[in-house]
Parts: sequence; C-alpha cells; structure tokens
Amino acid sequence: MSRLPLFVLGALLVIAAVAFAQSRGKKPVAPAAPPADPEISVKTYLKPSKEELKQKLTPEQFKVTCEAATEPPFRNAYWNNHEAGLYVDVTTGEPLFSSTDKFDSGSGWPSFTRPVRKAAVTEHTDMAFGMVRTEVRSKTGDAHLGHVFDDGPSDKGGLRYCINSASLRFIPVAKLEAEGYGEYLSLFQAAPSSGKEKPTVKTETAYLAGGCFWGMEDLLRKIPGVLETEVGYTGGHLDNPTYDDTHDSKSGHAESVKVVFDPAVISYAELLEKWFFRMHDPTTLNRQGNDVGTQYRSALFPVDEAQKKAAEAVIAKVNASGKWKRPVATTVEPFKKWWKGEDYHQDYLVKNPGGYTCHYLRD
Repeated sequence: MSRLPLFVLGALLVIAAVAFAQSRGKKPVAPAAPPADPEISVKTYLKPSKEELKQKLTPEQFKVTCEAATEPPFRNAYWNNHEAGLYVDVTTGEPLFSSTDKFDSGSGWPSFTRPVRKAAVTEHTDMAFGMVRTEVRSKTGDAHLGHVFDDGPSDKGGLRYCINSASLRFIPVAKLEAEGYGEYLSLFQAAPSSGKEKPTVKTETAYLAGGCFWGMEDLLRKIPGVLETEVGYTGGHLDNPTYDDTHDSKSGHAESVKVVFDPAVISYAELLEKWFFRMHDPTTLNRQGNDVGTQYRSALFPVDEAQKKAAEAVIAKVNASGKWKRPVATTVEPFKKWWKGEDYHQDYLVKNPGGYTCHYLRD
C-alpha cells in the first residue's frame, strides 16, 4: 500500500480535526435561546492605526489585542472585578460586555455569558498550540479578545466568553453618562417585579493616604465592598495641585486615594483595620519604602465625626496589638477638599503591569 505524501497527510489531519471540533460544538451554539440583545442605539466607532495603538496602549495591551497574546491568569485587572459597569474595547471604545453577564468561572480571566450585542464580536477558528478553539475578536477594532467555550452556565445559554483584561477598559455605572455611554444605563436597572424600584445602594467615602497613591489604589480597588477608587491630593494648602506641585512636599498635600464603598459589605473601621493598616507601614514618619517626604505620610481624612472616632479607635487598637515594633505615626487630619489626580495616574498599575510599588498586604 503506497504512503501518502506528508503534506497531504497533514492537510487531512487538519480537516479531520476541524470536523471533529465542529461536531463537538467547539464553535459553540447556545443550547438554550439566550436573552435578546438590548435595544440600544449603536454609535460609530473607528479603528485606530497600529502606529496610533502603539502610542495609546500599554505593551501588554498591544500584544494581546494586535498580536493575539494571552495575559497570565489571576494576574490581570478584571478577573476578580465585581463592580457594576460596562467593558469596552480598549482599542476603539465600543461596548463589548456587561457586568450583568459576568460570572466567576475560576479560570483567572474575566468570563461572560454573552456580549452586550452579538454584532459587537466576531468568531474565528483558532488552531494554534495543537488545539481547535473559537477565537473572539471585536467587530470594529478587530482586536483579539480571547476565546468562547461551551462550558458556561447552562441557565444562561451555556457559553463562556473567556476574555483578556488587557483587551478591555472598564467603565463603572456611575461614570457611564459622563463618558458617553448613558444609553447603556438600562442594562443595570432591575426589571420591575412588584411595582417598586430597586433600592439605591447606600455608599460611604473614605480618604486614605499611605505612600505612593497608585500602589495603595491597586490594593484598595480589589477589596470586597469597594465600589470605586480615585487617586488625588488632599491635606495641603495649595489649590488645584498637580503631581509636580506635590512632589518634594511643596504643596503640603498627601498622595491619597478616594474610596467609595458599600458600608453594608465593609465598614469604615474594617476598611482601616483589615486593609489600610496592612498594606503599608504606618510607623514610618513621612515615608514608605524609598518614597520620602510629607506627600508620602500615613494619614486619614475623616469626613465626619463618626469616621473620626472610628479612625482614632482603630489607631489605638493597632498600636496595642503588638504587630508593629514602633508606634503608629498615622495622623488624623480634617478633610477639607479633594483634588483629583492626573488621568495617567488613575489605575496606574492596571495600565502599567509590573510598575513600581512598595505596597503589599501583611499578615
């Protein structure tokens, strides 16, 4: 019996693999009819050139979206994000996924049961790495997003869109209107079942300083019950301060983080004792690691008398705990005004994975 040439044999194996994968449903079809796309007006989004994307994106974002790379599991921005909001294409801004369809798959990547609109994504057969998978790309930007599998929640259509955080930009519900996505607010409004509107979540705001604000924010934003974070300046004498004004202690302001949280999930005292006093060294005066100056001081800025009393009580408790060899140097200062930091400092370590930080959680 004559042997087939190797290239013919290889082609036959590829065809067989594709046929087998399709028969197994690897280009997934939902076993149950998924919910219909929301009736939302579709805006026009433009795809930037590769040169523009190289300037706009971080190196990891560019590799993932333009070169189909994969970020590491459990070490990306949104795998454990539980905040309500919209996930848009990082290259074009086009809405792709909603937190209402997000679920914990245990994979270490953000997982969704469906896109916000079927037309927002495209699917392609991916035969890399000796596997047959279904790649998902954004329709307008043609950005690599991840893959879709048929092992998702059966009651939600059975699909799992396993997406790279680096392909996405997250917009919290509170910022949708301001950023031009107001028509998507309807996704987050509960359908009336008893004639009563869904109760508004009561929130509380804390202003914390413990060294480099982006290092603090990277830990604070992941805490259960924390709804929103923003870095900025407070506690000084200068109006409209900038990073250059605050550097070298010139403005008197501390690099700080504004934390909006749900007090039904985590109290102000718990935020301080269980998290704030573990993520920095509160005994070093005007210093964290290699960062030296009053702008790096450990300080709390309570917004009312209840927060002030809680802050003083927690400081006393931490001092008496014996966990620190030196006395706590954290100051409790009156809150006056908040000055938002520059855009490039917001979520800095999300935009610059592996960037400098001296913050970590201590036992």
